[in-house]
Amino acid sequence: MSFRSIIQDMRDEIGSISRKGFEVKLGYGLRSRSHRAVNDGSGLPLVDALKQSCWANIPPELLRDVLMRIEETSDSWPPRKDVVACAGVCRNWRNIMKEIVKTPELSNNLTFPISLKQPGPRDITLQCFIKRNRTAQTYYLYLGLTQALTDDGKFLLAARKCRRPTCTDYLISLDLENMSKGSGSYIGKLRSNFLGTKFTAYDAQPPYAGAMVSKSRSTRLVGSKQVSPRIPPGNYPVAHIAYESNVLGSRGPRRMQCLMDSIPASAIEPGGVAPTQTDFPIGSLDSFSSIPFFRSKSAHVEQLPLPSAGQKEGKLVLKNKAPRWHEQLQCWCLNFRGRVTVASVKNFQLVASEENGQANQEHDKVILQFGKVGKDLFTMDYRYPLSAFQAFAICLSSFDTKIACE
Repeated sequence: MSFRSIIQDMRDEIGSISRKGFEVKLGYGLRSRSHRAVNDGSGLPLVDALKQSCWANIPPELLRDVLMRIEETSDSWPPRKDVVACAGVCRNWRNIMKEIVKTPELSNNLTFPISLKQPGPRDITLQCFIKRNRTAQTYYLYLGLTQALTDDGKFLLAARKCRRPTCTDYLISLDLENMSKGSGSYIGKLRSNFLGTKFTAYDAQPPYAGAMVSKSRSTRLVGSKQVSPRIPPGNYPVAHIAYESNVLGSRGPRRMQCLMDSIPASAIEPGGVAPTQTDFPIGSLDSFSSIPFFRSKSAHVEQLPLPSAGQKEGKLVLKNKAPRWHEQLQCWCLNFRGRVTVASVKNFQLVASEENGQANQEHDKVILQFGKVGKDLFTMDYRYPLSAFQAFAICLSSFDTKIACE
């Protein structure tokens, strides 16, 4: 039997089960629409029918070989949806797929939701773009599927702007529609000060072992009906972004600096390691059932030593790359390698600050770049040691109005 016929048989088997009343949940196995077992009229629960499926009882050696071939042949979206679909068939398939699929740092791919919290590739940059909806004050992050920005891309994250009397919050969610903090898809936020010159990015879950939650008014106001009663979301600082006052006038470029609380300065050096979350907490399991990605059962964060909150020199500091003045064009210019086409004060490139150590080739690499390509379309390219969530939060700070910077 050919490999193609094996895949076709698997699809037919899964389709026959779903037609009997099941809904394939790509997040955590198969469950009924009422979240309990139902009968197909013969008196046999469909859960038992699933256990008797030939695909659920494939010998582990054969199953591993089949799933490895699927993983190797699906290196980009949309074919990579087959990898996610395999992880949602049953527990045996899911456990093996968890072992096969590597982190973005090693595979250069974003596969499951937890990939958005993990550091990006070391050797390449992941090219994404952000769409802005001015009317709804929402922002959507997509993974670019082609070099052209005309395609829809793969949806990754969404954010909604919430104005408050003394600050502005950007709530970040895995859900395209529900971006409230009370939803189970909420994963973090970005908060600004009154002037819009300083921002703090918060992760809803600990970014590394021993992370300290930040006390704020929002955490005290969260009620039992808004979040899961088992593990409510917290405010764990992961980045502090500061924009300096613009001394060059309204037409001068912005100057910004990012202090990454959860990333050590040594992460950019050869052999350096950044914290890597591996699973969402147990309290979020039921919340991600409608998201077409994968979530894991355990709540584990890689044990990595990080400096204490008072040791600023031990954390990674990013600064924007200084633009140069172009005499012929009479404007400030940066080399975005064709990824940015419209001049804007929002455009920036972030590199490692020399405060992290002696200047070398690693400090000259652009870790995150953001720029305008249309009226409400922006590109976002990032790499290790930033994650998609951290990069998105930093870029959201550029959208906010800055009274003292422009």
